[in-house]
Amino acid sequence: MPESKSIAIEVLRYRPEQEDKPVWQRYTVPFTDDMSVLQALQHIKDEQDGSLSFRWSCRMAICGSCGMMVDGKPALSCQTFLRDLLPGPVRIEALAHFPIERDLIVSVDAFVRKLESIKPYIIPKEPRTLAEGEYLQTPEQLARFEQYSSCINCMLCYAACPQFGLDPNFTGPGVLALLHRYNADSRDGGRDERMEIVNAEEGVWSCTAVGYCSEVCPKHVDPANAVNQNKVNSAKDYFLRFLSPKGASA
Repeated sequence: MPESKSIAIEVLRYRPEQEDKPVWQRYTVPFTDDMSVLQALQHIKDEQDGSLSFRWSCRMAICGSCGMMVDGKPALSCQTFLRDLLPGPVRIEALAHFPIERDLIVSVDAFVRKLESIKPYIIPKEPRTLAEGEYLQTPEQLARFEQYSSCINCMLCYAACPQFGLDPNFTGPGVLALLHRYNADSRDGGRDERMEIVNAEEGVWSCTAVGYCSEVCPKHVDPANAVNQNKVNSAKDYFLRFLSPKGASA
């Protein structure tokens, strides 16, 4: 049997029916070297305090729902291991820059609205019937956007983004990276519509190029690079409108 140890876990609790502001609560959790932060929270909820609230689903760093601040850093709790946080205590908080609904659960409403606004799906360039077959791409065309299609909407990049912390209207790194995924897709025809979001005051020019968003991304999407590429595209749009009456789409 693996050797059993224990570690202190401090959770920032917020229960709106009984607290005006978040308060810290300390637990002691037994653990083994293969135990994740998420498993520690599940142990607390199952064995010590059933009122503790947090989101989780797959436990495999795929669903993106268990993001939280672990020792001050945005992380997926399912792939963050207690052995790397010794000797503790481990401090766990809700994701930074988002309104807290309860304990470690934040409101995602504004994020979802931004996600919907970019139309995160392929808008065909022209109508195509099933009889005409599938849309084909070369490996080179796929490589232009494939990296950015790995986003799992965990919002860690938003918790890492100082500009989003200052201005919640900023479209933000994750949504802009997904926007770039579709604009860079050779099958898509919705670029002009999405560029209105890119060029807006809350678009790419609000980014201050800190780059921490890419450091915390669990899927190596590199949203900072996507934002930088969209800054180039935005600048092209601006200057091309002086050269062509149809602007950048000419």
